[in-house]
Amino acid sequence: MERDESVRTACFLALDVLRAQFGDDLPYRGALDGGFAYRGGRVPFLNYQKGIYRASVQRGPAALSINTSHNSPYDDQETELGFSYAYRTGAIDQPDNRALRAAYLLAVPIVYFIGTGAGTYRPLYPCFVTEDDAASMRVVVSLGRMVGPLDEQAPVPLDDPLERRYAVRETRVRLHQARFRGRVLPAYRDRCAICRLKELRLLDAAHIVADLDPHGLPSISNGLSLCTIHHRAFDHDLVGISPDCTVHVASRLLEDDDGPMLDLLKGFDGSLIELPSRRIWQPSRERLALRFERFRRAG
Repeated sequence: MERDESVRTACFLALDVLRAQFGDDLPYRGALDGGFAYRGGRVPFLNYQKGIYRASVQRGPAALSINTSHNSPYDDQETELGFSYAYRTGAIDQPDNRALRAAYLLAVPIVYFIGTGAGTYRPLYPCFVTEDDAASMRVVVSLGRMVGPLDEQAPVPLDDPLERRYAVRETRVRLHQARFRGRVLPAYRDRCAICRLKELRLLDAAHIVADLDPHGLPSISNGLSLCTIHHRAFDHDLVGISPDCTVHVASRLLEDDDGPMLDLLKGFDGSLIELPSRRIWQPSRERLALRFERFRRAG
């Protein structure tokens, strides 16, 4: 039965190029919406409205990609060896569900586009449908890897259970970070709360209280949009933010004289951070107080 290997290879290579250009999280508009080149035409990467997607140029029956919205409860989808993914609602034998199940029967590599923000997706590939439970109308999607020389790499599944568990755990952490970033940065209008830098590739979502802490929920009010330098300084308690949203630079930096970059950092001492427009998105004063106490103890 036809596996559409040339279509899948073209899709994966195009995603490699887009990730080199945009990073791991790809905007739908301006990146994914252009599709990928294949035999003189353009083929869509996904159908974001339906979830399960088989391209019209394919000759075989198996899906090319699946996707999940950034609003989905993705933590509930994680299994020990992959990600649980539901059939499309309705008849079990409708075309989308047949395409999903065919991906399992043929063991073909697919792309799993996971929404990380409004209009952005993180493509996981190669992935494989490794379990199909018709009774619950769900499949398990597991991560694979590319093997072989760079110019002739081939997708293969991860057969070792320990390797699969590690891959799922690492991917879950990265998705958590990406979705947290996808919520926090838009709340701050995609700029650093301290210096107002607007370059998205240099912006991070910083936790006020670490996510391992009981207070460290992945909510916008526990986050700050910070540029890479201010994020690193915040993480190392070289910069603190008091509950009244004032920036404080560590005294050991204020007393140091190490050139214009440090002077630029010191220049924000005593300034106010820029806050999100909606009160519910603004940083929690309680969490800022907890974090600022750590900054003060660091001296």
